[in-house]
Amino acid sequence: MENDEQKERKTLDERNKMSDLERLRHSCAHVLATAILRLWPDAQFAYGPPVENGFYYDVDLKHRISPEDFEKIEEEMKKEIKANNVFERIEVTREQAIADAKSGRLGGLTEREGESVFKLDLLEQIPEGETITYFQNGDFIDLCAGPHVMRTGNVKKNAFRLTSVASAYYKGDESNPQLQRIYGTAFKNKTEMEAYFEMLEEAKKRDHRKIGADMGLFAMDPDFTGPGMPLWLPKGTMIVEELEKLAKETEFQAGYVRVRTPHLAREEMYKTSGHLPYYADSMFPPMLLPSEHGHSLQQDERAKFRKLLPEAGAGEISDERVDEMLGEMEQMIVDRPHDRYYLKAMNCPHHHRVFSAEPRSYRDLPLRLAEYGACYRYEQSGELFGLMRVRSLNMNDAHIYCTPEQFADEFKAVNDMYLKYFKVFGLEKYQMRFSTHSKEKLGKKYVDEPELWLQTEDMVREVLKSSGINYVEVADEAAFYGPKIDVEVWSVIGRQFTIATNQVDFAVPSKFGLTYRDTDNSEKTPLCIHRAPLGTHERFIGFLIEHYAGNFPMWLAPEQVRVITFGDDEPVVNYAKAIADELRANFVRVETDFGRDVIKGKIQNAELAKVHTMLVIGNRDLEAGAVSVRVHGQGNLGSKPKDEAVADILAAIKERRA
Repeated sequence: MENDEQKERKTLDERNKMSDLERLRHSCAHVLATAILRLWPDAQFAYGPPVENGFYYDVDLKHRISPEDFEKIEEEMKKEIKANNVFERIEVTREQAIADAKSGRLGGLTEREGESVFKLDLLEQIPEGETITYFQNGDFIDLCAGPHVMRTGNVKKNAFRLTSVASAYYKGDESNPQLQRIYGTAFKNKTEMEAYFEMLEEAKKRDHRKIGADMGLFAMDPDFTGPGMPLWLPKGTMIVEELEKLAKETEFQAGYVRVRTPHLAREEMYKTSGHLPYYADSMFPPMLLPSEHGHSLQQDERAKFRKLLPEAGAGEISDERVDEMLGEMEQMIVDRPHDRYYLKAMNCPHHHRVFSAEPRSYRDLPLRLAEYGACYRYEQSGELFGLMRVRSLNMNDAHIYCTPEQFADEFKAVNDMYLKYFKVFGLEKYQMRFSTHSKEKLGKKYVDEPELWLQTEDMVREVLKSSGINYVEVADEAAFYGPKIDVEVWSVIGRQFTIATNQVDFAVPSKFGLTYRDTDNSEKTPLCIHRAPLGTHERFIGFLIEHYAGNFPMWLAPEQVRVITFGDDEPVVNYAKAIADELRANFVRVETDFGRDVIKGKIQNAELAKVHTMLVIGNRDLEAGAVSVRVHGQGNLGSKPKDEAVADILAAIKERRA
């Protein structure tokens, strides 16, 4: 499910930067609202924005809309498209807007009984002094800052479709009314729309949850381990370890050193970093443990206990008094000093403490600390989705501490590492999403260091340009401590994923007092680059399952080779066993099938298990010192000398051939 709850009202500048496709989809949402009102005039509308793959509109309506209603809604939409009404922008005063909302006209086709309750609430969110605008198409008037296409006819009647309906709380808050969310999508033409739905059909076949279960890669156990806590099964663990091996080799060659850090830390760690209180909703609740600072039972506490104990043994006591006494004793326990520990939600504060554990000089920089760190994040239950959104995750994390003079080379090296990984996994299309700060939100959403923001953003921008990296720049989406890059890739079927992030941190190192002694013997604070090219095991493997449809390349396949015999004749089995032993001695993941089943069935079983390579052996192969090679999805590649086949397998694994 898309995480498209209305988190924060878009600025006018952000709206003006909408792409042509976003404007089209935004306009289609208004066409949808027009059609619903013609069918159900009492509908009350809230939000109707474009989202990643289409649009939605939230509506409060007595009638429960279902997919069976889509056809008649779409027919009404086509009428509005055929009418080719202008999307007219109208500026109004706040007083006029409130009056129109109270009359039911705003968000409707005419004045209606009752107020437009959500529009009244949305009006309150518009800052004083900001221009209030409507957009009108035909009879429908909506509170909207735009932008839109010119006319309803710009939405092509054969290039839009309603896709689903779901429930959503107004503003994403469970204390607010639950609305119906109608999803749809729109494209510039029919060809693009058909290609999109073909991709979705293929994506269903590649669903990592189904393939992962069929291949025995991972399991979810919400009743015991808890929701969003994947269990890696043996075959899935093999993929995990191969990715770690790739990362460790790559990082070793790039001059990284490995560290290990605990899975939890005191509250002070995250207060110092700034993650608390701002990130608290995404962290598991703290564990309260008795203070380890030598606190003992004080005289006043003893007196309170002595006062309560005689009363407790005095015979009849009312239930109310018992409850009061229990409450007093509980409060005494709560009031005693406690240490608060949090499960680790991010690795960076721990790595900062590793940096500070020893004196540092400019000669030690750049210092590149790497760890496949286990983290725990309390994602909302409605946002959990297979491996893509989980609560326990293992991150390909590293933090590079460097001087300003070293920054450009280090940041470029990180980008080069991404490009190397793209080649390894056959990812041909990618985009770096460069997120910057908002001047208006300094001191609120972002660290209040305006000069450092501009300086580090310029540094990142220059590296991206000079490296020829494909990137887009997006305002007001940076991390709270510095600019960031989200790495977006497209799978082989054209589905877009965000797999990793890369951030610049000029603020938090100083909070931890991180310093190095420079050439002039002065103490300076290093810059820190946060990077995680392979993201988390969970999300990246989920992506790879769908990218490869479970047909992993040889080096990554859980079962790389299966040696299969025609029948179970002892000489053939002994020959096949010797080949399997040779492969296993070279750390190839090999299984055998020497049973009496017919060869067709054995091959079919291996194909269903998505075994990469099958070595099929019969009497002729034994006599020739050969094997018959089959590759999953490619079929029979013919006979090869045994030594040549083994050498090919070992080379494909060593070279990590795609």
